[in-house]
Amino acid sequence: MSLTVDVLLPIAVKTPFTYSLPAELVEVTVGDIVCVPFRKQEQWGIVWQIGNNAPYTRELKSIIKKASLPPLSEKFLTFLRRVAEYNYFPLGLSLKLTLSQAFLEEKKTRKLVDLSPPQLDFHTPAFSIEQQTAIDQLVVSIDQHTFQPIVLDGITGSGKTEVYLEAIHHTLSLGKQILVLLPEIALTNQLLARFEKRFGVPPLLWHSNVSPTIKRQTWQAIVKGDVKVIIGARSALFLPFSELGLIIVDEEHDGSYKQEDQITYHGRDMAVLRANIDQATILLVSATPSLETIQNMKGGRYKKLTLATRHGGAILPSIHPIDMRQQPKGWLSPPLLNAIQKTLERKQQVMLFLNRRGYAPLTLCRQCGLRLTCPSCAVALVEHKHHQRLCCHHCGYSQQHPQQCPDCATEDSFIPCGPGVERVHEQICKRFPNARVLILTSDTLHSTPLLEEAIEKIHTHQVDIIIGTQILAKGHHFPLITLVGVIDADLGLSGGDLRCGERTYQLLHQVSGRAGREKDKGHVLLQTYAPDHPVMQSLCQQNRDEFNKLELIDRELHHMPPFSRLVSISLAGRDQTVVAQIARDLGFKSPKVEGVQILGPTPAPLAYLRGKYRWRFLLKVDKSYPIQRLLDHWLAQIKLPNSVSLDVDIDPQSFY
Repeated sequence: MSLTVDVLLPIAVKTPFTYSLPAELVEVTVGDIVCVPFRKQEQWGIVWQIGNNAPYTRELKSIIKKASLPPLSEKFLTFLRRVAEYNYFPLGLSLKLTLSQAFLEEKKTRKLVDLSPPQLDFHTPAFSIEQQTAIDQLVVSIDQHTFQPIVLDGITGSGKTEVYLEAIHHTLSLGKQILVLLPEIALTNQLLARFEKRFGVPPLLWHSNVSPTIKRQTWQAIVKGDVKVIIGARSALFLPFSELGLIIVDEEHDGSYKQEDQITYHGRDMAVLRANIDQATILLVSATPSLETIQNMKGGRYKKLTLATRHGGAILPSIHPIDMRQQPKGWLSPPLLNAIQKTLERKQQVMLFLNRRGYAPLTLCRQCGLRLTCPSCAVALVEHKHHQRLCCHHCGYSQQHPQQCPDCATEDSFIPCGPGVERVHEQICKRFPNARVLILTSDTLHSTPLLEEAIEKIHTHQVDIIIGTQILAKGHHFPLITLVGVIDADLGLSGGDLRCGERTYQLLHQVSGRAGREKDKGHVLLQTYAPDHPVMQSLCQQNRDEFNKLELIDRELHHMPPFSRLVSISLAGRDQTVVAQIARDLGFKSPKVEGVQILGPTPAPLAYLRGKYRWRFLLKVDKSYPIQRLLDHWLAQIKLPNSVSLDVDIDPQSFY
């Protein structure tokens, strides 16, 4: 009778599979990476538990081999288990976030990853008194080797990056590992350059644009403990570090940390969980901390470090609203156009921000009013003049611009409605024909080399006017930009989203922070139809704390996060009648318990998406209530047909 071993595979299963241990594999421990037979294939998985000699009624398949890598740490396995439990998805999917079959492939590699360690004495910058005070407190926390969430709350341009680079320096001196999370791939290049200037070598990166070969080598080096620093997107949180001493979440408020497709989790919150399990310091960095983080600071759970002045003597830009109700028709008001003209005359740069890709968000037939929509989603197609296509930003569908209306057959009757960045670009080029204009969006910068080239052009003043979406808002340091114009400052305030005011404030605050980052004072002009809105008032008065105070009062009054938790349950399928009936059946069986309010079922705001009809529930839950147990009991009462999917999102960030 052979010893049994429970092996977890990176697939959608709740529990590990049991295998027998062959005689030649004497030493197997929890965390070992092993290859096993599964459904006529070979799969790599993790030894989750060592079994016993209890007899089985059927013959067990045997482990094939063990990888020549160290076992994953028990702390890391605990992290994977708790991520799956909290976010209510199968345990195997938690492993899928860290283990790819490609990472264990045996391939000859021409180009090896540079594992040169950072040089601690390569370059030591000079710090302001404020920066040094923050650094000293960080050092004390890191030296304690205990879980400590710290918020580095610093205004734009205050030198937050240099502070956390010094925290990295100190953690490296202790022989510990560091993980730096960024919300956008676009920010990695700028941080990479600053890291290399500080430590003499570039850090290893982890995001979707890193090649499979580099990822395989990097992953294996992390398992072996040969990597000290990783800078990456939210997926880097699931790398199997064994000696984490510091986790840094830059721009911690950013919505990009929320994974919303298939396996849902919030990268920032799971980073706090991992730091807790690893007994590490976690540094949350932002100029506009999320309300959840602010409430944690108020409650004493997070420690706060403040950088209140801009580094190098730069001062904050002035921010003024332009009341579009008082301006002539058009998307570019005379005050903004005049400011652009004066800025160009001073040989300085202008940044125009509009968080709307493409040329126009809506295309209508002028004859019959037909709106061109996506055949797979209940949304309007966005015109992209650059590609000469109409595109859906939800499913990726695209088509050519029709020559005639499919309803009334009128020729050339379609007209664009509303502005996107391409339309603003067109008008700016007509108004300032001698200016060098550049568009920065995810459509035009779809590769790292293109992004690097664009940033270099801005830095070397090969560009006068930059027009872009939120890719411009975060972290970039462009010394010559002294004017920022926001084309449609009200854009994010519509839709009834719980966080629309908070997100709009954060985004426009970040955009404003791109102006006047060196010796020349910056100016920000907000084109708005609601200059009296609390968001616009707080921005112009630069009174972030008052805005947050009012927002928290409103959230508490309505018992919304951060004073409660939300849970979204979504049903989707191709048969509208079947989905609706299952949603109603689930609603009839919904539990009635104190501390839980169940809203729905109701069609989702986007009731037809990617070819599927969607219904949803929204649960509002007391923070201390163990919602996962309730979900276990409730969802087990109904059997779903294969044609309908059910997704649970703990702490949803969007509500479409």
